[in-house]
Amino acid sequence: MVDRRHLLALIPIPFLVLAQAELLASVFGGGSGYLLLCLVIGVRVLVWWVHREWAHRAAERTRARLREAFLRTPGNKAGEVATLVTRGVHDVTPYVVGYLPQQILAVVVPLAVVIRLAFADLTAALTILATLPLIPVFGALVGAHTRERTARQWDALATLGGHFLDVVKGIGTLRAFGRAEAQSTTVRKLAAQHMTETMSALRVAFLSAFVLELVATMSVALVAVPVGLRLLGGGVALHTALLVLFLAPEAFLPLRAAGAQYHASAQGREVLAQLPTATDRTGVTPPDLAEAEIVFDEVSVRSLENFSLRIEPGERIALVGPSGAGKSTILGLLLGFVRPERGRVLVGGVDLREIDQKKWLEALSWVPQRPTLVPADLSSGEQQRVALAKALDRRHAGLFLLDEPTAHLDAETESLVLKATRDFTKGRTAVIVAHRPTLLNEVDRVVTV
Repeated sequence: MVDRRHLLALIPIPFLVLAQAELLASVFGGGSGYLLLCLVIGVRVLVWWVHREWAHRAAERTRARLREAFLRTPGNKAGEVATLVTRGVHDVTPYVVGYLPQQILAVVVPLAVVIRLAFADLTAALTILATLPLIPVFGALVGAHTRERTARQWDALATLGGHFLDVVKGIGTLRAFGRAEAQSTTVRKLAAQHMTETMSALRVAFLSAFVLELVATMSVALVAVPVGLRLLGGGVALHTALLVLFLAPEAFLPLRAAGAQYHASAQGREVLAQLPTATDRTGVTPPDLAEAEIVFDEVSVRSLENFSLRIEPGERIALVGPSGAGKSTILGLLLGFVRPERGRVLVGGVDLREIDQKKWLEALSWVPQRPTLVPADLSSGEQQRVALAKALDRRHAGLFLLDEPTAHLDAETESLVLKATRDFTKGRTAVIVAHRPTLLNEVDRVVTV
């Protein structure tokens, strides 16, 4: 899905870095080579410019593919789709243009520098080799915290976009029943929540950038100071000392840039995590859900972290927890629309990623929190009832997934829906995202997310 052809333009970069350092050491050591140095610097600038041009074109192609994928994905909520295809896909640009190239350079350039210095000054090479891991270690520690903040920020944005779209669609009904002001208050609260999560993510990003810069500066100093002292004592030649001083920062620069790009592309990676698995893929036939056990094995994705759950055949469970905890993500995992970053979802011992997507969806019955119907000229409650009726009509389904099915219903209709749901799910596996207490009486077990 992500276009990576622009990464081929990075091939000359390590060689140009080494050539530039050699020529700088020669020139500052009293030798010649000014014209050749200017030529190498010019070629390096040109190569980087060509790469950036290719990268932005690759980002455009990636955005187009993502828009098409999100618009064609079945079951996506209209508000989330609107957020993804407008704001979301644009956030992928820093990932394609910045983060992917820096990932390559963060491996290739330090390796080239260490190999070259191993022949020039083994002590400096070993010092760089020992201090290089400090940056990715600190980056990983900060990155784990950043990933959680970014997931919460995206969930807040998706919730705001979805709710705002629902309000706009039903503004006439809201005004007729005098509920417009109440919904305005809700939108303001959601906007304030998104602002809080955004500022929290930015605060972590700025602090982490400071930490990485500090670690990189100290690492370069650990190389430069001993080389300077050895130069004064006559233990190393001037050309070698200059070569070390010019190459040491080049070894740490890609790692520092990769750390900065990691935070700049965090939102884009979260958008890519929303990308569903291909609906036309072929795989194994789904196991019989009347006998298959469903297991979440240390699953991590979005706001979920090392989530484990075992659902017995025919068991009905309710998922409860605060907004943004990952309840809807669990349903997305079961549907196959969300892929685990780590861990597995097993159905009858078979990894869900190996099961034929089309056949798997045919074996399910699913009601989203905000059903999208065509034409969409019904109220939220009417849409919910139609979606529930269509779900209950799928008599062959072995797994029933409900995302707050009674959220838009009055008490009388809710009672009728609960009775129909109780009869339909008897003997079938059911996973229900529940906020209302009445739903908790209809399940065998309550799981807090």
